Amino acid sequence: NSVWVSTDHDEIEKVAKQFGAQVHRRSPEVSQDSSTSLEAIREFLNHHPEVDIVGNIQATSPCLHPSDLIKVADLIQKDGFDSVFSVVRRHQFRWSEVKKGENKMTEPQNLNPAKRYRRQDWPGELYENGSFYFARRHLIEKGYLQGGKMAYYEMRAEHSVDIDIDIDWPIAEQRVLSFGYFGKEPLKEVKLLVCSIDGCLTNGRIYVTEDQKEMVSYDYRDIVGIDLLKKRGIQVRLISERDCSKTLSAMQLGCVAKVSATNKLQVLEDWQKDMGLSWKEVAYLGNEECDVECLKQAGMSGVPADACAVAQKAAGYICKSNGGCGAVREFAEHIFLLLEKVNSARKQ
Repeated sequence: NSVWVSTDHDEIEKVAKQFGAQVHRRSPEVSQDSSTSLEAIREFLNHHPEVDIVGNIQATSPCLHPSDLIKVADLIQKDGFDSVFSVVRRHQFRWSEVKKGENKMTEPQNLNPAKRYRRQDWPGELYENGSFYFARRHLIEKGYLQGGKMAYYEMRAEHSVDIDIDIDWPIAEQRVLSFGYFGKEPLKEVKLLVCSIDGCLTNGRIYVTEDQKEMVSYDYRDIVGIDLLKKRGIQVRLISERDCSKTLSAMQLGCVAKVSATNKLQVLEDWQKDMGLSWKEVAYLGNEECDVECLKQAGMSGVPADACAVAQKAAGYICKSNGGCGAVREFAEHIFLLLEKVNSARKQ
């Protein structure tokens, strides 16, 4: 019925609201390093008497799909369970631990070494994977996330990714590319990137010399990013509301550009139609209010970290880099990740 993010962090609150979530500001008492999810949920319920069922989704499990959550909600709302939690099937043989200095031998926990079988022929065991915990209010108020009439929900192994330590991160990124959820519509390969010049390719500042000549600065990393996109067969076109044709000529980027564009969306539509592309095949990097409609139309959209608030809200990806400081290169890397996902889907 509603999606909430529980946090005591201003930046997390900002991002949560940009993506349509409501925010519960945690108290200092439940924001310690040792605080548990249960403590945060109980505090939330104290402020929301209207909530009867809580689905606690863990941010460290990025491959969770909506279809799983729908089935779990049905287990509680329609089948009468009090709590449902996620598990994954593992095929791992366990042995008892022998601590240093103990005078004893290890013992098998879930196998008979005399009749050892292949792990792929063994049904395996169910382990909690920490992806989600659903529970009714009365259980949580008693201090439980699991209890009453319980059920587990077995997730597919490829969707079961848990980030606990830093080395889990690159594994999770690759797993998301192959098995993550990217929306209902099939992915399309990006064939055109349109980039706003001022504030994206440059930092938006204009320097004026004593003889009234304008100068701008750009980051060489962004030029490399444009070259990499071209090598991947992606066209890069540039757009600006002001007449910066001399600047573009000096930069020698070799990109089609439209300057003095009073209606960026109309330019984008004309390019899209002329190239015979669907919107899913168009990416757009903008930073200002005049870019909002383009960001909404494009299949993939991004903004630099210092873009205005309305542009950030309309974008699908917010770069860590500011405009003119590597944002184009960063967004190019984001596009390359999508292309890997498309290629993986084709192979499947």
